[in-house]
Amino acid sequence: MPLEILLVLVVGGIAGITILLHLTGKSRQRVLSADTARAEWVRHFPDDTIIDVTLTHDGHAALLRTETGPGLLWSFGADTVARHLRDFDWIDHPEGIEVQFHDFATPGVTVRLDETERRHWRHLLEPA
Repeated sequence: MPLEILLVLVVGGIAGITILLHLTGKSRQRVLSADTARAEWVRHFPDDTIIDVTLTHDGHAALLRTETGPGLLWSFGADTVARHLRDFDWIDHPEGIEVQFHDFATPGVTVRLDETERRHWRHLLEPA
């Protein structure tokens, strides 16, 4: 088979799969509830005991208090990412707050918050 035809088949197949996933809703960002946030945190950290969950209004992120300290759970497409908030900086962002982890393997994340949420989360993130 000529390389040109193989290239068209591969590119067409990848584009077709991408369109199919988008049309079936698999590319939507995950929306969390308190129960799903708890379940996702336990999936990432099975030994943690969750004390409290604070969700954003849009449901794309949650701040969790655990016995080992606070943690952040956020949507990453259809999946979630969870990190303990042990070594991080938070920066005010026009859309909410930006959390920068001091770990090269963890990207920074922008948590979208309205002004009321921003004050509440700032209060929760401040050291005691």
